[in-house]
Amino acid sequence: DLAGQRDILKKAFSLKKISHVAISINSPGGSPVQSHLIYSYIRQLAEKNKVKVIIFAEDVAASGGYLISYAGDEIYANSSSIIGSIGVISASFGFKDLIQKIGVERRVYTAGKNKSTLDPFVEEKEEDVKRLKNIQLELHADFIKVVETSRGSKLKDPEKNNIFTGEFWTGKTALGLGLIDGIGNAAGYGLILILVAFFRELLGSGKLFGFQVIPDAVYELGYVNNGLMLLSPMALITVGILIWIQRSRNRTLIEKN
Repeated sequence: DLAGQRDILKKAFSLKKISHVAISINSPGGSPVQSHLIYSYIRQLAEKNKVKVIIFAEDVAASGGYLISYAGDEIYANSSSIIGSIGVISASFGFKDLIQKIGVERRVYTAGKNKSTLDPFVEEKEEDVKRLKNIQLELHADFIKVVETSRGSKLKDPEKNNIFTGEFWTGKTALGLGLIDGIGNAAGYGLILILVAFFRELLGSGKLFGFQVIPDAVYELGYVNNGLMLLSPMALITVGILIWIQRSRNRTLIEKN
């Protein structure tokens, strides 16, 4: 729930001079309310601090876990991760015949005729099921809205591919459907960001971890320390090349398997 994640998320976004925050998700889902609260809180922190969010799905990011993934500007997963399950479910048992068989008498007292809706110890009522179904449809519509807002044109023919039916897929298939942005993991992309940060510090100040790396003599020869102005294109080029190499390697491994 949000209460258990709030402090660590706030701490991650409070770090100075960061451009990205990476978040790993490993969840089959849960409360739609808590999932939406976490999703909204991450987006709030990202927009407030002007930081990009990269989501990495581990074993599973499904249902509510997948909803949280949409807090990311980009979503990555393992080729074998389980992704999707955009739907709403409610399950219970009926014990009416059982309590009669063992001789248990059910006693319920309420104020409000619908207070005991879907009581598992009495006969199921059609109007109760209809009411529950309407609530599920509302929750499902909210889920779909988040997906459509976040992924937009990246989704590949949602109707034809049953994207909003509650179905789930492997990461490899999810990539083809537009549910994620690539195959990768937090360790690999974390290394890329570390390399970018390394060159950013070196080119921007001539120092690394407080030590002068570029000698003063270089400045005397006419070197202008304008590395920060070159950072954006350099970072994009560096990250682009490294990501291309990593994706090509992953693609080759998948084809071999």
